[in-house]
Amino acid sequence: MNSSKNLPGTEPASLVEPASDRSFISKREDEPLLSDDPLVLIEAEDKASALDLRELWAYRELLYFLTWRDIKIRYKQTLLGATWAIIQPLFAMLLFTLLFGRLARIPSDNIPYPLFAYAGLLPWTFFANAVTNSGNSLVGSTSLITKVYFPRMIIPAAAVAAGLLDFAIAFLLLIPLVIYYGVAPSWSLLLLPLFIVLVTLLALGVGMWASALNVRYRDVRYALPFAIQLWLFASPVIYPSSIVPAKWKWVLLLNPMTGIIEGFRSSLFGRSFDWTAILASAALTLIFFFYSAYFFRRVEETFADVV
Repeated sequence: MNSSKNLPGTEPASLVEPASDRSFISKREDEPLLSDDPLVLIEAEDKASALDLRELWAYRELLYFLTWRDIKIRYKQTLLGATWAIIQPLFAMLLFTLLFGRLARIPSDNIPYPLFAYAGLLPWTFFANAVTNSGNSLVGSTSLITKVYFPRMIIPAAAVAAGLLDFAIAFLLLIPLVIYYGVAPSWSLLLLPLFIVLVTLLALGVGMWASALNVRYRDVRYALPFAIQLWLFASPVIYPSSIVPAKWKWVLLLNPMTGIIEGFRSSLFGRSFDWTAILASAALTLIFFFYSAYFFRRVEETFADVV
C-alpha cells in the first residue's frame, strides 16, 4: 500500500534535484588553490651521455656474476678446461712459425719468430675472442633482457671481462718462452698494463657496437668471424710494421690494433716504442669506445622488443 505522505525530514520526490544536475566537485573558499608546479617531475632519460658510471657501479655485482657465468659455461663439460686458453695461441704460433717464419722467411725485427708471433697473438687472440663473444652476448641473453631491467651494457662487458682470464692463462706460457730465448726484461715492461687496458677498451667498444647491431640485424653473427679474420691480416701479428713501405704507413695507422700490438711487443722485449702508432691507436680506441657506448645507449631501449 503506497502512502502519499513523506517521511519526516525528506522532501517530495518531485522536489529532489536530478543526480545529473548535481555538482560532484565542490570547493570551499578557504581551501588553498593547487599549485601550477608539479609535485613530481618525470623526465626522459638523457641519452646524450655515453656512460652512466653511477648506474654501472650500482650493478657491479651483476657484472661479476655474469662474468663468472660466462667462464663456467665456456669450460663446462670440457676435458681440458682452461688449457684451451693456451692451446689456441700456441698452435697458431707453431703454424705461423712454420709457414711465415721458416717457409716465407718473414722478418721479425731480430726477435726469434716463435716469440715474435706469440707476443702478437696474445693481445690479438684476446681481442678476437672478446669481440666475437660480446657481439653475440645480447642475442644469447634473450630471457634475461626481456624479464628484468639492468644496464644492458653489462652483458657485453661481462663477455670481455671473462676473456681476461684466458688472456692471463695464455700469458703464463710466455714466461718459459722468454727464458728459453734468453730475453731479459727491462723497465719498459712497466708500460705493459697500458696496452692491456687499450686492447680491453677496444674489444669492449667493438663488442658493444656489434652486439647492438646483432640484435636488429642477425647477419652480424655471420659477418663478424669473417671480419675478424680479415682484421688479423691487416694487423702486424705475423709480420712487423717495419716491412710496410713508408707511403702505406698511414693505412696501417688507421688500424687501432697496430699500435697496441707493436707496443705490446716493445714493452715485453725492451725495444723502442713507436709513439706515433701508439698515440694513433689510443686516440682511435677512445673515439670508437665512446661512440659505441653512445650508440648502444641510444638503441638499448628497443632490445627487449626486438630480441
